[in-house]
Amino acid sequence: MKLHALRLTKGMDLRKSIEDYQKLHHIHSGCIITCVGCVYEVGIRLADGVTKINLKDNYEIVSLTGTLSQDGVHLHIALSSKDMQTIGGHLTYGCLVNTTAEIVLMEIDEYEFTRSFDESTGYDELVIRSCEH
Repeated sequence: MKLHALRLTKGMDLRKSIEDYQKLHHIHSGCIITCVGCVYEVGIRLADGVTKINLKDNYEIVSLTGTLSQDGVHLHIALSSKDMQTIGGHLTYGCLVNTTAEIVLMEIDEYEFTRSFDESTGYDELVIRSCEH
């Protein structure tokens, strides 16, 4: 296992920046350990798997979790508004960092993560294989 830490700044797209970092550092299998910061635009897909929400307001990132595979990322985010209301869902593009987003990723060498279409869900789902060293 190897840890990676990065800080995003104002205007950076949260999802795209994580994907770009993953590609630049050749992270084939990993997960988000923590993320704190804030955003001024929100891009999330709701639990129905269809509805996408785009909001323009200030939100604190209270949680970001997910997996990174060589075939893509799967990230969920929870955000808190200025009136302490929490929203969340599947992180899409268009979630823009306000002042900062401090992220720690864990690269996992012991497993190979890929994604494969699962007819039962209709999505590319995580496939986990143990790597023998």
